[in-house]
Amino acid sequence: MEKIEHIGIAVHSLNKSIPLFEKLLGTECYKTEEILSEMVSTAFFKTGESKIELLEGTEENSVISRFIAKKGEGIHHIAFGVENIEEEINRLKSSGFEFIHDVPKKGADHKLVCFLHPKSTNGILVELCQEINAES
Repeated sequence: MEKIEHIGIAVHSLNKSIPLFEKLLGTECYKTEEILSEMVSTAFFKTGESKIELLEGTEENSVISRFIAKKGEGIHHIAFGVENIEEEINRLKSSGFEFIHDVPKKGADHKLVCFLHPKSTNGILVELCQEINAES
C-alpha cells in the first residue's frame, strides 16, 4: 500500500458539514460528487498528502444512511492508495482477509475501489483505491 488516500466521514448533511470542515481544515472543499450506484453524495478536502471525504446518504436505505442510524456521524472508513488494486486484493485474500466485493468498482474521485470486510480487520472498514487511468 502506498499511503493513506483518505479518511471517509459519514455526515447527516454536506450543506452543514462542508463549511465546518473548511473552517476546521483551513482549506476549501475541492470537489463534490454524487455516486448514484451507492446512493451517496461526497465532498473532498485535501490535507497534506491525504484527503478527507465527507459522505452523505441520498436515500434512507443507503449504506451511509444506515451507518449513521446505527452509529451516528463519524469515521466510516480508511482508504489506502494502491498501485495495482487487483494484485493487492489477491495478496490480501491469500493472507486471509475477506472482502465485501471481490471485484473493484468505479468510486468517487476517479478511483477504482474495493472494501475489505470489517470482520477481518478488527471492525474497521478498509477501502483500497487505485487511480483510474487510460489502462484501468
